[in-house]
Order: sequence, then C-alpha cells, then structure tokens
Amino acid sequence: MARAPRSQRRRFGRGELMQAAEPAAAKPLLGCLESLQRDWRSQGSIAAIWQDWPGLAGAQLAPHCRPLSFHGGLLTVGASQPQWRQALQYSRPQLLAALRSAGHAIRDLRIQQHHAPTLPELDSEESIWARHPSRIDVHGLATCPQCQSPAPAGEMALWGHCGFCRRQRLASSDRASLSSAPDEARANQT
Repeated sequence: MARAPRSQRRRFGRGELMQAAEPAAAKPLLGCLESLQRDWRSQGSIAAIWQDWPGLAGAQLAPHCRPLSFHGGLLTVGASQPQWRQALQYSRPQLLAALRSAGHAIRDLRIQQHHAPTLPELDSEESIWARHPSRIDVHGLATCPQCQSPAPAGEMALWGHCGFCRRQRLASSDRASLSSAPDEARANQT
C-alpha cells in the first residue's frame, strides 16, 4: 500500500490525517499563453495556422481568405470572393512553401469559396451605457410601486418596478419552477 508524502500527513493523536497537496505555484499568464502556443504547434492545430496566417498569406490576401479546417495534413482555405480564390490558386505554391517553412505539417492545400457570415454591428459600450435604464442622470428618479423606494425611472418604464423587486420576482419564479419540476416529472411517469 502506498503512503502519502510526509508533507501531506499530519499527526493526530495516535493516527494521521491526510491533507491536500500544496497547490502549484501560480505562473504568469504570458507563460501560460506561450505554453498554449507551443502545444498548438506540436499538435498540428489549426489555431497555430490562424496565428501565423497574416504573415504567411501576406497583407493583400490575408484579409480576404482564411483557414477553415486542417485534418490529416490537408489545409482547407476559404476565399471570400472568386477573384481572391483565383489569387490563392496562383499563389498556392508560395503559400504551401511558406506554411511548411513556418513549421506547419501541411501535405496539401485545398482552396474553396467561403462566404463568412456577417456579424451584426454591435453598439459601443458608451452608447449602451448612455441609454441604460439604471441611469438616473438620463431617466430621472421615480418611486417603485411595489416597494415604495426611490429607483431609476428607466427601470420603472422597462419592468414596471425597480431592479431589486425584479430580481426578487425572478428569484421567486425560479424557485417556483424548480419546485414544480418534480411534480411534473411524477405526473409524466403515471
């Protein structure tokens, strides 16, 4: 039978108590990220190709094409428009050579048309905060009809009561739905 190291054992009366091992010393985040990048390279991950892509494809091609998948040494690259697909076809030998010289285990390169989904334009943090319902400097103060406390008028307009009352109402509805779930399960079994 194996024994725990002495640093994890403590005498207690006639016996011993086991204690958890000391946690490993904290490492700087930069070291963790560098370790992750090394792992990507050693495992042949597409993440390593994504990281190197702007330098490998060049300033002209990189914004219009992207690596899509990497399996068994076959890298699939998608181009946003037919003219960029043609440009990739023309520069295929140079791109393969650049990928291999960067240490990526690329056997072959497949180029295809790829229309990346357009992401919706997100509001800036400043614009979101400017219209936030909790801002009393924008919406003013009002009295909550439920708890009679002063609260931002924006919250009253949005929910009909203050944020604290809303939180209580949501918590009570969550508890009610959790307590009714076993009853529903029993009803479904019969």
